[in-house]
Order: sequence, then C-alpha cells, then structure tokens
Amino acid sequence: MAWIRVIPPEAATGELAELYARVGGTSGSVDNILTVHSLNPASLRSHYDLYRQCMFGPSELSRAQREMVAVVVSVANRCHY
Repeated sequence: MAWIRVIPPEAATGELAELYARVGGTSGSVDNILTVHSLNPASLRSHYDLYRQCMFGPSELSRAQREMVAVVVSVANRCHY
C-alpha cells in the first residue's frame, strides 16, 4: 500500500480548509481520494470540479446510471471507492 503524506482536515488552514469545507460530506469528513491532494489545493479543486461535472453536469445518463458506471469501474479496478 502506498503512503502519501496528507494534511488532515483538522490541521488544514487557509485555502485548503475552505476546500475541505466545500468537499466534506454532511458529517464534515473528507474522502481519502481527495485528501491525497492536500499538499496541492489547486489539484484538489480541479479533481472535485471534474467529479461534480461528471456526476452532476448535463448528460444523457441519469445520476443512477453514472453511479452504476462508477461502481463497475471501481470493482474492475479492485478499488473500494
């Protein structure tokens, strides 16, 4: 397993703290897939914006269909996300 140094939400300040507040779930938790960008907040912003566009932007696929595609890809990649 790879180890990537991250700044946890409770230690974040400035722009990173603002981004964590934006991307945090209803519980305020931030997914690991996003915290790996903590040393480069611009990449976190770009990753999250891409995700939002893919999952919620205009598309011929329904939201449920998009989630199904994500699940199938994750299973194929043996990724728990």
